[in-house]
Amino acid sequence: MSERFVVITGGPGAGKTTLVERLAAAGFAHAPEAGRAVITDQVAIGGRALPWADRELFAELMPAHDLRSYRQAHRATGPVLFDRGLPDLIGYLRLCSLPVPEHVRAAAHRFRYRQRVLIAPPWEQIYRQDDQRAQSFAEAESTYQHMVAAYTDCGYELVDLPRGTVEQRVRFVRDELGVHRAQQGSP
Repeated sequence: MSERFVVITGGPGAGKTTLVERLAAAGFAHAPEAGRAVITDQVAIGGRALPWADRELFAELMPAHDLRSYRQAHRATGPVLFDRGLPDLIGYLRLCSLPVPEHVRAAAHRFRYRQRVLIAPPWEQIYRQDDQRAQSFAEAESTYQHMVAAYTDCGYELVDLPRGTVEQRVRFVRDELGVHRAQQGSP
């Protein structure tokens, strides 16, 4: 387990990626969300591994992306922020009523992150759909519940991100990590 590897998770549209991007701009090393990366790649090549075309194939591509990010994170110094982690895939598969393959379960238990996982609760006031986020707010809430269950089942402690401005959330993360500008690692 690497206590430097900090997961920020939750349902879609709860401000996770915005927070990670803001912290990355401030110099924190980070790993982007696997699902969005797979969608971007599949759309670019006309692939079918998309959540609206072939959910199982989409889910099968995500562990490779997450494991690559995990390995690359070892090169960074200081905290590395992950926009979702391997247990998110378990939550996604359960949400879709799909079986969780043993290799996905094994990856989530073998490649560990910081014990305290930051989770963004559903927040209707900031929720927006986009080209890669077609879920309704009710689906976003259900996704959040599945993420809570997946991370809990994997033995993590969940810490709610406060609802507030991005700057307030940035301060919260810095306080949670005990990291000040002079201490953060390089990407």
